[in-house]
Amino acid sequence: MAVAMASSCSKFGLYGNLWEMEKLSNSRASPFFCSFGLDQLQLSCINPKKSLSSSMTTFIPKASPSTAVEGGSSQETDVVPTPIVIIDQDSDEDATIVEITFGDRLGALLDTMNALTSLGLNVVKADVYLDTSGKHNKFAITKASTGRKVDDPELLEAIRLTIINNLLEYHPESSVQLAMGAAFGITPPETVDQDIATHIHVYDDGPEQSLLCVETADHPGLLVDLVKTITDINITVKSGEFDTEGLLAKAKFHVSNSGKALIKPLQQVLANSLRYYLRRPSTKEASF
Repeated sequence: MAVAMASSCSKFGLYGNLWEMEKLSNSRASPFFCSFGLDQLQLSCINPKKSLSSSMTTFIPKASPSTAVEGGSSQETDVVPTPIVIIDQDSDEDATIVEITFGDRLGALLDTMNALTSLGLNVVKADVYLDTSGKHNKFAITKASTGRKVDDPELLEAIRLTIINNLLEYHPESSVQLAMGAAFGITPPETVDQDIATHIHVYDDGPEQSLLCVETADHPGLLVDLVKTITDINITVKSGEFDTEGLLAKAKFHVSNSGKALIKPLQQVLANSLRYYLRRPSTKEASF
């Protein structure tokens, strides 16, 4: 689902060519394999509006208003497009691929990239392409300290929330379509997790791994909490993809136990553990 872009370039060269990238068509990627870690991450807090409601604390760096060059248009239309943020660990062996779509309203996202560098990241490649769903902005991201892809779930979640925070900053109309709009948006969504059913499935995916698929209502900290819930029952998350589609979150993780695919009883334990964690007071049992 994502584009792989692994070649390095300087930040100056990247920003200097961004306007030309608006005209580019899409490219495609080769598959790759990576692992998630659970190292602790402490982020500095820059101008938060409210504390996030989750089992972890993530502070989101915001772009400085003095460098606000995000571009795009907060057009007033009857239908606000669904914001989509994809964090892909399965398409490039050297970099984490991030894709951002919000209809045709996004500009060059220079401030979003500046905010990502505040997390200790390098944007080593950028690509823009258009299709019927809108303008897709894709970045290949590595950790500045290692030059390698991001494998820390807390940092991956910080990337996701940073991008969403900038969407709310420069496109406030997106707040009606995002779970974070309830905390940070000008116009919060009417419901965050009502009428969004939770679906959990575990599939066989060869002798060495299984594929876990989760769809549920989004909330800040969800990615970290999913990975923690999985690893707490001695299951390893080897690679995956996490998609934010408006109020809905979709996760696909390749998981294993002792280097092998999950046996059926362990698949059931995994599904039950996630159902218990994702259960909400307003969620009906029939939703699962």
